[in-house]
Amino acid sequence: QLQASGGGLVQPGGSLRVSCAASGFTFGSYAMSWVRQAPGKQRELVASIGHGIGVDYSDSVKGRFTISRDNVKNTLVLQMNNLTPDDTAVYYCNAQRGNLNFWGQGTLVTVSS
Repeated sequence: QLQASGGGLVQPGGSLRVSCAASGFTFGSYAMSWVRQAPGKQRELVASIGHGIGVDYSDSVKGRFTISRDNVKNTLVLQMNNLTPDDTAVYYCNAQRGNLNFWGQGTLVTVSS
C-alpha cells in the first residue's frame, strides 16, 4: 500500500514537500517514482529513484525538485521548490519491481496566487 500526503495550495515561487508512506511490501527493493497528472493532460513521470541511490528527473522539474527515500522508515519524499502554476497536478507515488507495480491514491498540489 502507498499513502501519499502533503499536497495543498501554494503560491508561485513557493515550496511544498509531498510524502509517500509504504507498507505491505519490501520497500527497499523497489524502484520508486513520482508521477503527476494535470487536469486534461496525460500522466507525466516527474522523478524516480532506484533501490540504490540513482535518481532521474524530467526536464520540467530538474533543478527544482528533489526525490529522496528512507528505506528504514519506508518513505518516499518529493521536495518541490520554486513552484509554478504548471506544476499544478495530482501527484502519485509508484513502486515498481519487475512486473509488480503499485500506485498510491495521489495528493493534489495547486500552485496559484
